[in-house]
Amino acid sequence: MTSPLEQKKIRITGPSVVTANRTWDGAVVYRTTQKGWSTDLPDAAIVSTSDDARALLADAVADDVGAVGAYIAPVELKDGGKVRPGNLREHIRAKGVTIDLRVPA
Repeated sequence: MTSPLEQKKIRITGPSVVTANRTWDGAVVYRTTQKGWSTDLPDAAIVSTSDDARALLADAVADDVGAVGAYIAPVELKDGGKVRPGNLREHIRAKGVTIDLRVPA
């Protein structure tokens, strides 16, 4: 469940990450355990409790490195530890808006 920092209650229903967009290029970035940002979802710090999510989000918001609109987003943990976006919105953000049109030969 996504939750902006301004909300008083943060509910986590499964594995989640903190994500935002960089201001200078709009790239989707994820908060890492090293208190940095990465464009690779597998590098993201995964939280599973509301206290951990709140702490990671507060830290991300306080870190003024050009990432804006930080919020909590769901992820799925697949076999082999693969991390994938947890809903359609986050999948589109991670991959970008694309339409695959088949061109007749």
